[in-house]
Amino acid sequence: MHCGVGEYTRFLAFNLKSTAPWIEVKIFTSTRLGKNLWKDPLGNDVIPIFEERDRNYSELLDQLKSIGGLDILHVQHEYGIFGKGSKLLEILRKIKEEGLVRRAVITLHTVLHYGSQDERTEFQKGLNIFDAIIVHSILQEFELQWQGLESKKIYRIPHGTFINPYLGHPRTMLAKSLGIKEESLKGVIIAVPGFLRQDKGLDVLFNSLLNLLNLSTTIIVAGEPKDKYILDLIEQVSSKLNVIFVNRYLSGDEILRIIGLADVLALPYRNTPGTLSVSGILHLSMGGLKPIVGSRVPRLVELYQFAPRLTVPSGDPIELARKLRWVIENYDYAVAYMSILYSYAARTQWPRITRRHEELYRNLLSLRTEVGSKVDDQDIPPT
Repeated sequence: MHCGVGEYTRFLAFNLKSTAPWIEVKIFTSTRLGKNLWKDPLGNDVIPIFEERDRNYSELLDQLKSIGGLDILHVQHEYGIFGKGSKLLEILRKIKEEGLVRRAVITLHTVLHYGSQDERTEFQKGLNIFDAIIVHSILQEFELQWQGLESKKIYRIPHGTFINPYLGHPRTMLAKSLGIKEESLKGVIIAVPGFLRQDKGLDVLFNSLLNLLNLSTTIIVAGEPKDKYILDLIEQVSSKLNVIFVNRYLSGDEILRIIGLADVLALPYRNTPGTLSVSGILHLSMGGLKPIVGSRVPRLVELYQFAPRLTVPSGDPIELARKLRWVIENYDYAVAYMSILYSYAARTQWPRITRRHEELYRNLLSLRTEVGSKVDDQDIPPT
């Protein structure tokens, strides 16, 4: 599916089978692509059972009965998929009452700020029904504590990271594999990968680069546009800037090649009030071991934590232009400065993050430590 949570789930399922091959994984998904069961490349059953936006989860109950239940039910939650109501919590109560799962876990990919007074924050108040609540950032963790959730149930497990396999590959080869003409690449290559929405901040980036016309740059905008605004914006600046637009949904491997081709990654996101999430594109970019310039918004809190000098206020093209100029003119120093972030990228590689999940599952099931005790940020030995 063309979905960030779908990509996350795929990475987690793949690495679970690699890290702990004895685990049987079943993936219950939406019916967006049809209702027929299929198997993923690792042989896991993928079972479409619910319509998106919180309509009906009764088939999940039926499926769990048919397979005799599960040890762990792990929900990968996003409001765009599950909607804002509480039907998911209602079906979970029935599942637990009938003894169909031993433990229930939820990963909240987006946490809503308490100030957003609507049904969605009411949903968050009911999350204590889960045995563990996983979030990706300290902002999300403390927001949920402030909303009254049991802190012993909240676990911060970062988003997983890939160390880019295309580091050092020839520019010619990477460009050709992406359908980009090598002769169109001039000067410093600045890439903006991922889904293209208005909050991506492309207008801010373009305005900043119009202040850097004396520097030779190529901007690669790569991803699936989510509205016509993006198309119009790119068309407007194409006569003034050297923009290469890869206009399609990109697989994870293609995004890694875009990052491998770039010299600098630009993430000038605009803030989305009331929402706290973490950017999967940031983690893909971190694994590219290139300078990343981004805005100070909750989605990029890890960039601000580990490389604050390469962040700028959201929506400020002048400051973004200054920062990009500094990175371009002091490239080696910028790479060296990013070393702390690169270390974080190494610590959050997918196999390590998956071991964190597997350790949490085992602790919840065995109760050899108190349910809800923290899995800390240190390395966990392989099991």
